[in-house]
Amino acid sequence: MKNYWTQNKNNVFVAAHRGWSEAYPENTMEAFRAAAELGVDQIETDIRVTSDGELVLIHDETVERTTDGHGKVCELTLAQIKALDAGVKKDEKFRGARVPTFIEFMEYVKDLPEMTIDLELKEYPTEGREEISFSVCDRVLEIVDRYGFTDRCVINSFSGKLNEYVYKKYGKKYRQHVFFPKELLGECTIDPYSYAYCACIFSNAKSNYDILRSYGVQPWAGAGVKDEETLERVIKNGAELITCNNPDVILSLLREKGLHK
Repeated sequence: MKNYWTQNKNNVFVAAHRGWSEAYPENTMEAFRAAAELGVDQIETDIRVTSDGELVLIHDETVERTTDGHGKVCELTLAQIKALDAGVKKDEKFRGARVPTFIEFMEYVKDLPEMTIDLELKEYPTEGREEISFSVCDRVLEIVDRYGFTDRCVINSFSGKLNEYVYKKYGKKYRQHVFFPKELLGECTIDPYSYAYCACIFSNAKSNYDILRSYGVQPWAGAGVKDEETLERVIKNGAELITCNNPDVILSLLREKGLHK
């Protein structure tokens, strides 16, 4: 079986946060394609569900910030969301960009032979939405399997309860991406670092990176890395993957340092 996870201190992976989100409208096919063309190792995106049960890629609970529409994603149909412009808020030149479906995204990345993906599940099992949250999670994982990405993805959530659902139901079939410190995850009944593959860390303290390594969990740098100063800090701490909004800059700096293959 091919190993897609070859990141190490001498080959630091770059993950495009919501695609190349600094230069393109986030979580659009335009942002994903641009990031892939740069040569990133991973694309990170967010998954929500529409009122008619379709999986779409958008970060916020509502559509206001990133589109020209109004309302909650979960209260809009796919047709209503597809009618929204997801580019014009970024720049007039992106007018016409749309909110993609998860299937559209998978149809694109399936033809990128080395790409890994980070799927953030945004439907949390809050009171009254547990069934929806777990159903969306199961559907996402079924699609991941169908497209042959079981070994090429990390499953990501800020919900300790949802992370534990994945672990209890699927064991370690899927690599799980959690966060540090664990307080970011809300209520946890199982130590998340006992089953996680990796954890995004937002602290600058090397001791926190060392804590994760003591668990056997990979410390990944969160999306605050943006320039040489912040990059040097996380490399010194031992990050083996960097999530960023400006992958053009981070890739260039890593290549100059001989730290990206």
